[in-house]
Parts: sequence; C-alpha cells; structure tokens
Amino acid sequence: MLKNIFVCKNCDAQFPKWQGQCNQCGKWGTVSQETAEELTTPKKQHQEALDQVKAQKPARFSNIKLNQQERFPTSFPEFDRVLGGGLVPGSLVLLGGDPGIGKSTLVAQLAGALQKEVLYVSGEESASQIKMRLDRLKIAQAKLQFLGEEHTEVICKTILAVKPGVVIIDSIQTVASSAVPSEPGSVNQIKASTVRFLEIAKTTDIPIILIGHVTKEGELGGPKSLEHIVDTVLYLEGDRQHQFRLLRGVKNRFGATNEVGVFTMTATGLKEVSNPSAVFLSNRSEVSGSVITTVIEGSRIFLVEAQALVSKTSFGFPQRKCSGFDANRLNLLLAVLAKRAQVSLDQFDVYINVVGGVAFKDPALDVAVCLALISALQNKPLPKNTIAWGEVGLGGELREVAREADRQKEAKRFGLQNIISPKNTKSLTKTLF
Repeated sequence: MLKNIFVCKNCDAQFPKWQGQCNQCGKWGTVSQETAEELTTPKKQHQEALDQVKAQKPARFSNIKLNQQERFPTSFPEFDRVLGGGLVPGSLVLLGGDPGIGKSTLVAQLAGALQKEVLYVSGEESASQIKMRLDRLKIAQAKLQFLGEEHTEVICKTILAVKPGVVIIDSIQTVASSAVPSEPGSVNQIKASTVRFLEIAKTTDIPIILIGHVTKEGELGGPKSLEHIVDTVLYLEGDRQHQFRLLRGVKNRFGATNEVGVFTMTATGLKEVSNPSAVFLSNRSEVSGSVITTVIEGSRIFLVEAQALVSKTSFGFPQRKCSGFDANRLNLLLAVLAKRAQVSLDQFDVYINVVGGVAFKDPALDVAVCLALISALQNKPLPKNTIAWGEVGLGGELREVAREADRQKEAKRFGLQNIISPKNTKSLTKTLF
C-alpha cells in the first residue's frame, strides 16, 4: 500500500500535507512530497515470526571476565582529570562549546601533546588554515595527519586504512553519511554519522574525539541527541571576553562525572591552571560590595570573589543583572532580604558579578551575594580576611552545604580567618546585622 507524505529535507520531519515552512526547523521551501510504503504484517505471519524466536541463556556476572583496557595520558593533566585519568582505547568523546570558546585550540594542543599518530579530520577548515593555527600555537606536527573530508564513509575507510592512534573530527555537524538522504547538520545525519564512528571506535580500539557546536539555547547541536550514543560528553565553558575556561565532564562511562578542568586562554593557546583559587583572587578588590566565597565544581574547591553594585534606579522598573550567577536565584534572595531582614531594594538597580566570567551554580554563593548586596547598599566594605558561604532558605535560615571542612581548609590556606558559614550562625539576620 502506497501513501503520499511530505518530508522536510533539512530535518526529516514528516507532514500529512504540503506546507511552505517546516514547523520543526523553521526552514522555508524544504518540504517536498515523497511516497512511503506502508508495510502491514498479517497476524499469522507475525505469529510465525514469534514462533521462530528462541530463548537465550543468560550469563552470570560472576562468570564474566573483564577486559581491562589501560588508559593512556594526554599530557594534559587538567584534560586527564576530566576524563578520569586519560583516554580509553575505543572510546567516543564528544567535546561541545560555544563558537569561538577554544574547542579547536584545545584539540589542536591535545593532538600535539599526544605521543601517538593523530588523524585530524576537518570539514570546516582547510589544511593551510589548521597549519596556521598549529604554527601559531607552536605545536609539534611530526605525528599529525590531516584529512579534509565530509563523507562519513570515506572517513571511516581512511581510519581503517591508516589506523592512527587517535582521531579528531572537527566537527560532527559538517560530516554526512550517504545512507541518510538529508543535509549535513540535520538530526538524522548527526546521529547516523555518530553511530558509524562509534562502531569504528569499538572495532578498532581507536579513540575518536568529536567536536560539536552549541546552539543558541546552550545545547549541543542535534540538539542533545548524541549524549546517549557517545561514551563521554565534555563541555568547554566560559566567556570569550574573559581568560578563564572550564572543561566540564557531563557524562563519562569510564569515570566520574561533574569533574572540571581549569584553563586560561593566552596568545599561545590554553594554559592549565593547577591552583584556580590563586588565579581567581589575583586581582581581588577590597571595596564595598566585594565578598570572598567558596564554590565546588566536581571534586575541586575554588575561592572566588562575588561583587555587588547597588544604585538608585532611574527608571520605573529596577534593573537586575547577573554575570556568573543565576538571575532567578538573585530575585529569590532579594525577596528573602526584604521579607526576613527588612532590607528592601525595590528602588535600586542591582548588579551581581562573580569574577572570572565563569557561571557557578553552587548554592553556597547565597550568603556571599547577600553580604555583598548589604555592603554595597551601605557603601561599607567587609572586614579584611572575611570569607562567607552557605545556602539561604526562604525562612531566612542558613543551611549547611557540602564539604564544610574542606571549605574551611581552603579558606585558611589563603589566610581568611574570619569565616561566616552555617556552622557559625543559623540566621541570615544575625549574619547581616
């Protein structure tokens, strides 16, 4: 039985009738008519197929022997930290991040640092463009090979023929498989190519690193359809106007998740930061509205500076702006201050900045932000050697956060003896006044 359907050539969405614009991807003029064959299996044939299925004997976990695959380091300690100790043979790693954040720079430095033959596949840049980057970063190129190709099947056959130690594909949005009749970058193309690369990685034990672009919504292109296919998902985060970059592990089948590596962007590429607290506090300001606090990212504790600026509003509606802090969380803290501490900022513009250009989500930032707001409102700096952390509840209470002892140890390492935390006081009001 034949049936006419209308399919978008860009995203493969299907519709019962023709329309000028695709509702899924928003493209115009990509919907065309195709003929689909409906396969109807009679109940008798279906039952015969079921009768031919045989039960399998399950295996006991106690009898299964593990094939331990040794990791190999990448000569990037911060990168190895996020991976769990290094690259695993046969693993498929997805590296995502905003355009211009430094993904290509990171993988280029990684390729030069590896003690293995590296095949660099690019569908976006030519060999001369990549060589210019390698020369600028002063990266050794003796073990680097380049392949400018967009066809998935050609890339896979080249990998089987060359058998490099590591493969880098920049980027997954530019490659396309001939088995899928759609444009490169579509959901089906990305998934089909990724599955093919996964098969090559598992059968050859060659680690493959895929670079994926992030959409305007902050998700990997596809949009997030690849995370369940690949073994490891890494995000390179940060503000292009600032020097700091965080490499965050979101998924890792071979190690812990939510681990982070810290880098700084320089003229010669990304440099590892072994002591993030010292770097984040290097230009610390001792003015009103400035508070030092602790944040936890993965297994690491950072000392960062939270800044607040409060000024009389010139408009009917006060401004609330945040950098490195959640804007919705700021509105909640302002409501708690007004209700529980009788500190109203309804007539003031409020600006919050966590220094460094990196967004943190640790709830321990709450107390520091509240103290910074009061300090900025009264134009009085906090006493020297003061550090504060803790979560603020809706009742104005201070709630304990994870790893209190480790936070105190890190604070004392930098000489911050005046500690404000839920261990010292349970009330936000007593902390502020």
